[in-house]
Amino acid sequence: MVSPQSEATATGKVQRIDVPLNRVEGDLELRVDVRDGVVVDAWSRGTMYRGIENVMCGRGPLDGLVVTPRICGICGTAHLSAAAQALDRIAGVRPPENALHVRNLALATEHLQSDVRQAILMFMVDFTQPAYHDHPARDEIAARYAPFCGESVVSTLQATRRVLELIAILGGQWPHSSYMVPGGVTSRPNDADLLACRQLVDEYRRWYERQVLGCALEYWAEVTTAEELERWYEASEQHRASDLGWFLRLAREAGLERVGVGTGCFLSYGAFEIAGEPATTGAPARHWPAGFARGTEIAALDPAAIREHTAASWYAGEGTGVHPARGETRPYASGGEGQRYSWAKAPRYEGEAAETGPLAELLIARDPLITDIVRRAGASAWVRQLARIVRPARLLPLMEDWLDALDLGASFYRAAPEIGEGEAAGLVEASRGALGHWVRIAGGKIRHYQVIAPTTWNGSPRDANGRRGPWEEALIGTPVLDAHNPVEVGHVVRSFDPCLVCTVHAVQGPRTLARKRLIASP
Repeated sequence: MVSPQSEATATGKVQRIDVPLNRVEGDLELRVDVRDGVVVDAWSRGTMYRGIENVMCGRGPLDGLVVTPRICGICGTAHLSAAAQALDRIAGVRPPENALHVRNLALATEHLQSDVRQAILMFMVDFTQPAYHDHPARDEIAARYAPFCGESVVSTLQATRRVLELIAILGGQWPHSSYMVPGGVTSRPNDADLLACRQLVDEYRRWYERQVLGCALEYWAEVTTAEELERWYEASEQHRASDLGWFLRLAREAGLERVGVGTGCFLSYGAFEIAGEPATTGAPARHWPAGFARGTEIAALDPAAIREHTAASWYAGEGTGVHPARGETRPYASGGEGQRYSWAKAPRYEGEAAETGPLAELLIARDPLITDIVRRAGASAWVRQLARIVRPARLLPLMEDWLDALDLGASFYRAAPEIGEGEAAGLVEASRGALGHWVRIAGGKIRHYQVIAPTTWNGSPRDANGRRGPWEEALIGTPVLDAHNPVEVGHVVRSFDPCLVCTVHAVQGPRTLARKRLIASP
């Protein structure tokens, strides 16, 4: 439980609530001001220091392929992909088609496990909180989503553990694989490997259709508007009894379509390089395109428009925006200035605090259902979480196509020259959104390395202009029924799928979360 503090202001009584949030990857503290039962201000505090960029400097050019996948135990494939793509660009080598198929398959597999685990293990479990104990379906909810023992929880753990074997087959291990290299991949699957991968994808598809969707992927593909989603829900008890059906019911009863709006700006680096496309000086073609959107108005992505601010972050520097190719990571934890409150930096695109993740990715890819909902009602915690739950339905057919396209008689690697000098960025879509590695090599050594992870975007503090980060902004207007158990705050922030271990990396000072009482599900 939390202990709110109250103070009188000229505009009424304000409760200030510190919320250490569990069931996120890493440690996250939220501070919200509540007036008349509604959040009126918010601060997101990453409580750990990220120093991985400084670890990289002075190392050999290929060391990023080994070190950076260990940034996170959930999305190590994404970090490996970004590191490898940056080195591809510096070396001027285009991986062969087989290598791109393997890279895409591995990254998509990581999405499959992360999306459903987050939905069931991190998000839906909130509905077993005491705040929902008066729900008429309380016993059914607990039977499905109780931590460690709920039917859906156990089933999700089993299915997602099994599908990850695909990455182990193609890359030797998961997590922390290192099989992607400049010019392709080091593995070469055989017929038995390919058959095993097909079996894993088929098994996951059948489980996902039965457990999560409650229908075949082909049936779900016909759901392209908000009205069709309503008809889908009403059409079958099997639909309503699926995890998607339970999410739609519980999220709407909780009013999640009315909260968590955010900044209304969305960013995606694009997902999954298209094999066979000729190498160009620009970004490669992707199955899901890169872009920046204000609402549903989409523009081409310009990576030069990215800046990172540190005005409210515990880092040295002017605080105004610096492009990550020139950015630094120099800790400055004086603690006495008042305005700095997070170890996360504040990335901005054209000055905007842009949201990233499945919602942004599908919106910029013009997914018809997500686009229709956002066009009608705007973003919300509900549609943000919906996008994550249904993204595997868009991924699985692509994965089947990539498996079909693998030619075991063709090359998986194209020789790359030794890397001595150069500068490039590897931009990919991790499970939680836009991930970038900016790398500069000189004299055969890494001289500059900067990482902007998805949660660095979504969980950023204020920038030099005082603008809140995406989920800080999304919390404004959220009703809080019980200041001692602000479960609504958790709903909004968890809809972004926080991953603080990608954003920050070393424990802060003598102050620890052990001195606080956490909000925990039963």
